[in-house]
Amino acid sequence: MARMQFVRTCSIVWFGALAISLLMTWRPGSALAGGFFLYEMGTPDVGLASAGYGARAQDASTVFSNPAGMALLDHSQLLTGIQPIYTHLNFAPDTSTTTRGTDGGNALVPLPAGSFFYVYSLNSRLKFGFAMCDYFGGALEYNLNWVGRYFLQGATILGLSFIPAVAYRVNDWLSVGGGVNVMLGYLREKAGVRNLLPGRDGQVKYQDYTAGVGGDIGLMIQPDEKTRIGITYLTPVDLNFSSIPHFRGTGPILMTLLRRRGLLGAPVDLGITVPQMVMLSAYRQITGRLALLGSVNWQNWSQFGLVGINVNSANPRSLTQNFNYQDTWQIAAGLQYQVSVPLMLSAGFAYDSSMVSDGNRTVSAPVGAQYRYAAGIQYQWTERLKTGFAYEFLWEGKMPLQQSRITGTTLGGQFTNTVINFFSLSLIYVF
Repeated sequence: MARMQFVRTCSIVWFGALAISLLMTWRPGSALAGGFFLYEMGTPDVGLASAGYGARAQDASTVFSNPAGMALLDHSQLLTGIQPIYTHLNFAPDTSTTTRGTDGGNALVPLPAGSFFYVYSLNSRLKFGFAMCDYFGGALEYNLNWVGRYFLQGATILGLSFIPAVAYRVNDWLSVGGGVNVMLGYLREKAGVRNLLPGRDGQVKYQDYTAGVGGDIGLMIQPDEKTRIGITYLTPVDLNFSSIPHFRGTGPILMTLLRRRGLLGAPVDLGITVPQMVMLSAYRQITGRLALLGSVNWQNWSQFGLVGINVNSANPRSLTQNFNYQDTWQIAAGLQYQVSVPLMLSAGFAYDSSMVSDGNRTVSAPVGAQYRYAAGIQYQWTERLKTGFAYEFLWEGKMPLQQSRITGTTLGGQFTNTVINFFSLSLIYVF
């Protein structure tokens, strides 16, 4: 009986708490794609709902969206952006929930966000660029005493990328480019621990920093002066976290069991893969004032759902946990309209499929199919200075959830009326 209780306890503390590491949800100032890819970086792309992402090539943000697009810029230029957000993610438990507590409150954490892009024009063919941006990560924070506290109380993961890049214009219709994606990763998570004896809950926390390296490769094809076709490949990035979980308020019986098993103070290694992406984008100048943009992409989130877990204890064990995530695709369409010489308007719509089915959704991955509606404005103040403002509304609606543990703990209900509002402000300066 004691052995069975110990097995159940380990299930709560380890494979429950460690599964939280799959919290790669909302990052500062951005929304998720069908998976956790973040298009919103405080650039003019926000006003297009990412339509034409890899073919627009109108400013320095192309360093990331398609490095080959740098070859189309006539001069050196800089782009910076900031992006406050307003969010709503609330959980409504149903009668299948077995733990008492609150509904968790608004779990999405709005954090300040910004980006930086620079392109140096060496000559008409050769360009160098640098980007500092975050396209992956996020933050959730539920109330500590909410009904799902034994699954998750809060987590943050940030993936900040530094991308040096180069582009070369091969001829009048073809440009190529590529960059090195150096990603700094940060992970912090916490979950409640139910003590063996009735009383106050304990808590387990996990925190670590790491780094990974990937690539960003692009092609830009121009069949004529009014058309651009962009192809972008973003390679996977491996982030290998390793830290010792810390317990607080855990009862003496549970602590003794963990110590005897060699789990107390044992480092836990978590290996995740930020997925690869392939995107096809297009830009077409219809008239002197009107341009149409579109894009489609595929992202390999099924690979992201395979997480390596290794416990370096007195009795070492390792496994690969499959969270049954699925690959996603996106389709986006938008337009730009030049009202006057200094003033341009934009609008766009995008649909992203969901990386999780209703049956596999968890509190650490509260995502579903997403609909983006966007509008933006850019104003050319001088030959060198341009500013832009964009708004995007992301809607996910209702997302059902049914999550259980072998200990008998069940969390059931739905996330209601999930929305995110983005407000993006950008500044472009041409040297």
